[in-house]
Amino acid sequence: MPTKIRLQRHGKKRYAYYHVVVADARAPRDGKFIEKLGTYNPNDNPATIDISFDRALHWVKEGAQPTDTVRALLSYKGVMHKDHLDRGVTKGALTQDQADKKFDTWMKEKEAKVDGKKDGLAKAADANAKARLAAETEVKNKKAAEVLAKQSELAAAVEAEAAEKAAAAAPAEEATTEEAPAETTTEEVAAEAPAKEEVKEEAAPEAKAEEPAAEVKKEAAAEETKKEAPVEAKAEEPVAEAKADESTEAEAKAE
Repeated sequence: MPTKIRLQRHGKKRYAYYHVVVADARAPRDGKFIEKLGTYNPNDNPATIDISFDRALHWVKEGAQPTDTVRALLSYKGVMHKDHLDRGVTKGALTQDQADKKFDTWMKEKEAKVDGKKDGLAKAADANAKARLAAETEVKNKKAAEVLAKQSELAAAVEAEAAEKAAAAAPAEEATTEEAPAETTTEEVAAEAPAKEEVKEEAAPEAKAEEPAAEVKKEAAAEETKKEAPVEAKAEEPVAEAKADESTEAEAKAE
């Protein structure tokens, strides 16, 4: 009976993975199969291929025909290359040792390529993660700067409003302080009256103290006038006597 190595679909919608099976060519895709050789998951990067090398090589040598996708998978794992070398050995083109050496060299190169691809993907993922982190931090810093700018603007606006209110309130306070002395109450008058009486009482002793000084000055001036008065009287008496003598002589001549 003709057999095929094909993929059998499993998994959920838009996230399918496959079983690599050997089945009758007349059986449906997801129907009855002869043997399961492995699995294939294309959702990973790189894709995960887990196939039994010996059993797959056995069925290929038995004449099972792989589908195009399965052929690519078997070539990737080295099954098809091993079958090609074994045919060369059977034909006498090369010895078994030469075939084994060639296959080992091919497998090492293939593994190096796979490892390089994995390393490249890992580095690309790290670089992508770092770039995303840098972009996120940049956006975060921009948002923080915008928030800080808004807060500073709000604080400046609040300070400006407070300054305007203080400036508006200052003239009103000055006007009230200027008008306050004119509006004296009875309590203030009563409080000021004793102060005025105290001032008068303080001024009275000073006046009393000044009166004796004025009297002393008057007495001193009177004594000085008394001392000067006799001198002037004595000086004026001879003059009066001389005038009296002259008047008597004049009367005698007239007679």
